[in-house]
Amino acid sequence: MIEHNIILLVLACIFGLFMTWGVGANDLANIMSATIGSKAISVKQALIIAAIFELAGALLGGGDVARTIQYGIINTQISNDPPQIFIYGMLSVLLASATWMWLASYLGLPVSITNAIVGAMIGFGLLVLGVHAIYWKKVSYIAISWVSSPTIASIVAYLLFLSVQKLILSASDPLKKAYKFIPIYLFLIGFILSEITIVKGIKHAGLDLNLRENILIAIGCGIIILVVGHFILKRIR
Repeated sequence: MIEHNIILLVLACIFGLFMTWGVGANDLANIMSATIGSKAISVKQALIIAAIFELAGALLGGGDVARTIQYGIINTQISNDPPQIFIYGMLSVLLASATWMWLASYLGLPVSITNAIVGAMIGFGLLVLGVHAIYWKKVSYIAISWVSSPTIASIVAYLLFLSVQKLILSASDPLKKAYKFIPIYLFLIGFILSEITIVKGIKHAGLDLNLRENILIAIGCGIIILVVGHFILKRIR
């Protein structure tokens, strides 16, 4: 029995590593390709950034996602099957998602690991438990997010570019305007990322902050990034 459990653990680790390779080759490439292509950062810098913040994101903000995958897609309580069925099923989900990520990366298709895992979970649930075991309402929310997220991101990116074009690129002295307005954009980045981290991550450390405290801390982090960015710009000016 112990040897059997060790085999399952080893398989889970192997499939998990296979999936992380796919995440790096596809999901991460989707994010970093623009910054690398524009020469804003090098490939080495992108790898360092990814190693730090992918791990931090998983530790701080991955709990809710993991719980949704574990409990929010299929209802395992309606089955009388032995637990081994679900162990094999989750290994199948892991391997299927990792394989699809590998294939998509090979073909150059920009897909998401979330789509792959959710689809594999639904397939497993339908096959083993039936259509009534799927939390279709939760799945519909996830599907809506697949449409709304890129739509909202596109709108925000468009508005940000318009502001950059009007405030910096269309100015008579774009470089001077860049030194003036880039710290403001850095503040916005610091504030938004800090707020997300506080809301989604800090609570896992047992810190229950109210809205006012969240906003003040996020503003403080944004100001720190603004100041650091300002001094960096002064050095390269």
